[in-house]
Amino acid sequence: AAMQRFLGPLLCLWALRLPAGSGAAARGLDVASYRERVRAMFYHAYEHYLESAFPYDELRPLTCDGQDTWGSFSLTLIDALDTLLILGNVSEFQRVVNVLQEGVDFDIDVNASVFETNIRVVGGLLSAHLLSRKAGVEVEAGWPCSGPLLRMAEEAARKLLPAFQTPTGMPYGTVNLLHGVNPGETPVTCTAGIGTFIVEFATLSHLTGDPVFEDVARKALKALWKNRSDIGLVGNHIDVITAKWVAQDAGIGAGVDSYFEYLVKGAILLQDKELMSMFLEYNKAIKNYTKFDDWYLWVQMYKGTVSMPVFQSLEAYWPGLQSLIGDVDNAMRTFLNYYTVWKQFGGLPEFYNIPQGYTVDKREGYPLRPELIESAMYLYRATRDPTLLELGRDAVESIEKISKVDCGFATIKDLRDHRLDNRMESFFLAETIKYLYLLFDPDNFIHNDGSDFDVVVTPYGECVLSAGGYIFNTEAHPIDPAALHCCRKRREEQWEVEDLMREFYSRKKTRKFTLKRAPDRGEGENVKDAEDASSEKAGEKRNSKKSSHSLLSCPSQSFNSKLAVLGQVFLDNT
Repeated sequence: AAMQRFLGPLLCLWALRLPAGSGAAARGLDVASYRERVRAMFYHAYEHYLESAFPYDELRPLTCDGQDTWGSFSLTLIDALDTLLILGNVSEFQRVVNVLQEGVDFDIDVNASVFETNIRVVGGLLSAHLLSRKAGVEVEAGWPCSGPLLRMAEEAARKLLPAFQTPTGMPYGTVNLLHGVNPGETPVTCTAGIGTFIVEFATLSHLTGDPVFEDVARKALKALWKNRSDIGLVGNHIDVITAKWVAQDAGIGAGVDSYFEYLVKGAILLQDKELMSMFLEYNKAIKNYTKFDDWYLWVQMYKGTVSMPVFQSLEAYWPGLQSLIGDVDNAMRTFLNYYTVWKQFGGLPEFYNIPQGYTVDKREGYPLRPELIESAMYLYRATRDPTLLELGRDAVESIEKISKVDCGFATIKDLRDHRLDNRMESFFLAETIKYLYLLFDPDNFIHNDGSDFDVVVTPYGECVLSAGGYIFNTEAHPIDPAALHCCRKRREEQWEVEDLMREFYSRKKTRKFTLKRAPDRGEGENVKDAEDASSEKAGEKRNSKKSSHSLLSCPSQSFNSKLAVLGQVFLDNT
């Protein structure tokens, strides 16, 4: 019952639509205009990356050249791929898919971050793979259980597996893609670097049928849980060999953040009560020991005494995460605290001293991070509060005024005097722009409420896809949760039951389905046209659902899976 209370609001998050005469319109904020400005920001950055930096990982916008940062993967191209589709650009999506297949090689002698490679490369490729059909890519037989982007994601993930071969199951932070873990590699890894794999790795396991990915991700999650303190907190860095905490600061920000995020998102994606229970226990300890006046401080993990009274910009994801468990009132109060910091500086400094109300020395920069915008997007779906659109407006104005240069958008080195740094991180196109665009685009396919879906044929039966309820990984790459139910091999008796279901449905002469789509606009029409063309090539059936009480034509899925397609999770037996 407690699980249902926390997750109940999630059932309708993606079903909300911006009503006529809303508070946004009353305050005179032109949503369509800001949406187009965000689109223009994307192309200003993206085109200059292609012209000046590709095939390097990132653009250096002040010198109009490129640099490799996370492993020489043309990282910005991978990170920006699903954003292209969200903006409606199917032709460029298709072109980039071909470029990546021909040009990206993971069999290289490079030391790569296990965490960053997973969230950016594996996550980006998985998302693009699952969106390929919608983008008009002619998918191969057996999709989504096979495909070139899926094979690339699997190859990249297998390069990371040696990092998990430790006595505790917690991974090293760095791995050599050719040789595995270097003999002298440090065993100290941050908490987020251990607990941020379940979304991507479970998706891989479900699509490929190989359980090793989900198994190692779960083992790492449970190792952190096992080593929490007696008061229910985890620290910042741990030795993955001995399981001894090296940095004992507990909080919700840098070094810890996405561990908590993946407990919630993993629970929703996999309908896993254990993961949600773990998060809810952490949430109690976090409220008891770190929360003060709707701010979250850093405390000593064993004693609960305050160690750092600072707000870190990375913590701004927290209100969005709170909204996913239905704690919207607390989320809004914390969001408004963070928004005051944005208004003070025109961005979020990396560290903000809460008692002093000012930046922390050498932490005054803003590298165009997405977290506050991410929270605004989630909370706007839940509340329609126009204050959240105003944050989006302020972000567009600030980034364009302070950060925009001839060759893209530059990291803000110091928010006090607006000095710039010669870097544009790939997450600017993967996350910041994407969340801004989705905040201003209430009719985007990402916000689908289940009234529109596709039925595709896989080697394991019919499968419902594109019904909404997308789960964003921590790099804002959307994963279609329904896809996890498409590729599972079933026991013989399950097939026998499904055969009976098919026979029963085939005798129901009154069952009809109609196609109902929300009208698309501008480039969005290309997404629809491309999807239609792809469907015709593959000869797949497409259906749409108008009433939440209609039956779904997906006899190869269990009843719980059908509910998951509609974004409904952890329901009771009624």
